[in-house]
Amino acid sequence: MYQISEIAKLLGITPHTLRYYEKEKIIFPVRNEKGERIFDETHLTWLKFVLKLKQTQMPIAHIREYTELVRQGENTTSARIKLLEKHRSSIQNQINNLLATEKMLDNKIIGYKEYIKTHKAIFTNSPN
Repeated sequence: MYQISEIAKLLGITPHTLRYYEKEKIIFPVRNEKGERIFDETHLTWLKFVLKLKQTQMPIAHIREYTELVRQGENTTSARIKLLEKHRSSIQNQINNLLATEKMLDNKIIGYKEYIKTHKAIFTNSPN
């Protein structure tokens, strides 16, 4: 069992983020007799998944929608698949955009290096 500060540290996020996820109905921690939030391994696993969704730019509204579908039970499996497939497509678009940007940067770097090679005298005779 983890208190809010412990699970936040394990995940590399702030307790404020966990409170926000609770407010958004993405997590549902249990409370002890003092009213403190208590998290278990199931919460930890769920939060790791949520953080991956967030890192891959899934909007909070979609994470909340997915959470609600999970809470509704097995009869929502098809809807969950559809939501995750849509997000996977979004991730693939991100990957393609990043790869295209990487290629552009590589070409720009090569161009600058070629420029330096062909104009070496300018750079080696520079006063600075």
